[in-house]
Parts: sequence; C-alpha cells; structure tokens
Amino acid sequence: MTIKTVGIIGAGTMGNGIAQACAVAGIDALMLDVNPVALDKGVTTISGSLDRLLKKEKITAEQKAAAMSHVKTTSTMADLAKCDYVIEAATENEGLKIKILKDLDALLPASTIIATNTSSISITQLAAATKRPDRFIGMHFFNPVPMMALVELIRGLATSDATLATAQELAKALGKTPITVKNSPGFVVNRILCPMINEAIFCLQEGLATAEDIDNGMKLGTNQPIGPLALADMIGLDVMIAVMNVFYEGFNDPKYRPAPLLKEMVAAGYLGRKTGRGFYTYA
Repeated sequence: MTIKTVGIIGAGTMGNGIAQACAVAGIDALMLDVNPVALDKGVTTISGSLDRLLKKEKITAEQKAAAMSHVKTTSTMADLAKCDYVIEAATENEGLKIKILKDLDALLPASTIIATNTSSISITQLAAATKRPDRFIGMHFFNPVPMMALVELIRGLATSDATLATAQELAKALGKTPITVKNSPGFVVNRILCPMINEAIFCLQEGLATAEDIDNGMKLGTNQPIGPLALADMIGLDVMIAVMNVFYEGFNDPKYRPAPLLKEMVAAGYLGRKTGRGFYTYA
C-alpha cells in the first residue's frame, strides 16, 4: 500500500514531530488541531527545527522548502477523509482519545488505517471504540520525533497482519526502525523506562543523593545520554505520573506505585521543562 497523505490529529510536540518526519520523507502531512494557535505554533516549530538542520548543513534550503510544502493544516476533521493513513496524537487522555477515535471512524473510508500514538493506553481498548479494530494499531513515536529512530508498533487483539505490514512500511519510509510489541500496559520501552525513572525519584526523595549526582551516576555508570530525573523533566512529570498510574492499575502490583515526591511535584504544578521547573529549573 502506497501512503501519500498522512493525517495527524494534534499539533503539539508529538504531532508536529510526526508531521515533520512525514514531510521530510516526501509524504503529505495534514495536521489537525481544534486550536488554530496550536496549528500555527506547530508549523513554526517544524520550520524552526528544519532551520537548525539547515544551519548544521544537514539539509539544503531547497530540501527545507520541499519539506515545508508537504505540511498542511486544518481544524476540520472531515478534511482527514482524503488521507491514506491517520495517526491520533492527541493528549494522553483516554476519554478524549476515545471520543476522537469514534468521530474519526465515522468519517474515514472503511479501508483507512487508524493508528494511535498513545504511550500507555490499551490498544485493544482504543480499537474497540471503532468499527475497524482489524485496521487499528498502536504507533508509538519517541520524543523528539525527528531525532529518535524508534517506533513501537503495538498490535491490539484484532489488529491484522496487513495492518501491521502497512505500519512497518510507513515507519521505514519515515526513516525509523519499528519493533513489534504485544498489547500490555506501557508496552516495552516505557514498561522498562518509567519504573526506572520512578525509582530514581524514590532515591531523591529518600535523600540518597542529589538530583545531579543521581543523574551523573546513571549517565556515567550506565552510559545513558541523559539522567533519569532530567529525562522526567523532558517527558513531563504529569505524563510520568499518568503512565505510572496506568501500570499500577493495569498490573495491580505495588511496585508500580508512583513515588510520593512525584505526586507532590505534580500537585504543585512543577511539571518539568514545560513549566520551567521540575527536578531542575529552566530559564
């Protein structure tokens, strides 16, 4: 199946990152958001990201112009009916995603595949909100999308082999390496990563070491490019607690309980980079 146009629901960090990856690959990216300001910001973000690549001489001015020509925006969901493939990248909120997916399912041709970029919600459950669970798949990109090489492809109970094959083809066309994962809370990467970050927060809470020393220990001792607390700030502490709660409820296992310090910081509005304060402060 040749994919010429990808619809992307959500113009935030993940949505505009996916749109950029599509545009650079020569695939039309139709980015939808109900907020026109968010759409403008999404396009500006893509342009700025390409400018940085241009400055580093990784792309030419002509390549930037060609990529930007593939970026389209809309606030009307009906416009997505012309897309070959649609990726939902809205906020990590189950109720919101289900509403969007039901609306989307009602207007798309029966043959169109719907993917969700959820990082933790059950693919089988989201697929059940549509009448095409066989043509529904999890397509979990990692932040920042233009730079990160991995895409987790998560099969729901009803996801067909053909749908998986098309998702693999698209991921490779975007220059990504796909891995195939069964549906389970947090899938694979976040299942391993988020409890590790949560444990680092417990270490900080218990006064075992400073945030800087915890992060330096993990960077220098395990060769990670960024420490777990700095990574939590980048992900967003609100996202972190949401994922840990999904694990806690999904597995009924106390080892997944969110650290009390994480709860306290989210309650205070210290969400990381996006609020200027998390485990570190940001200008």
